[in-house]
Amino acid sequence: MKLAEALAERGELIRRTEHLKVRILANARHQDGESPAENASVLLSEFGTVLDRLEVLIRSINRTNSAAMVRDGTITDALASRDVLRMRHKAISAAADAASGREHEHRYGPRQLRSELVYIAALPVAELRSAADDLARRIRHVDLEIQRVNWEYDLIDE
Repeated sequence: MKLAEALAERGELIRRTEHLKVRILANARHQDGESPAENASVLLSEFGTVLDRLEVLIRSINRTNSAAMVRDGTITDALASRDVLRMRHKAISAAADAASGREHEHRYGPRQLRSELVYIAALPVAELRSAADDLARRIRHVDLEIQRVNWEYDLIDE
């Protein structure tokens, strides 16, 4: 199994656990004299089986991510880099929005009278937007590298 296939299965298993959890909670109690739509005990057992498979899969994915090489490091390194790039992008984009007054326009509207307060940007909005665009490009590049490697490496089984 390729790493990318294992990642897809992991996503499906996570969705399955969420779906089972909702069904378990919906059927955990019922009125006296009525039957629940589904057997919560059976659902709980299935939930445990899915979680067991998910744990095995996550261990294998983590093991593979620590061994598979991307450029000058492992996939784990690339994932850490991508996560930090995303945090930088989010912060810089938010700073640009705040400096441009974007979030205030939605609440208060544009200035109506000359006597209203005037706000001046304390940060260079154009430079921040340019930096955010560069970060977005770098994030896409790292994502593509990770995706490429995900289809090249076989999953390391336990």
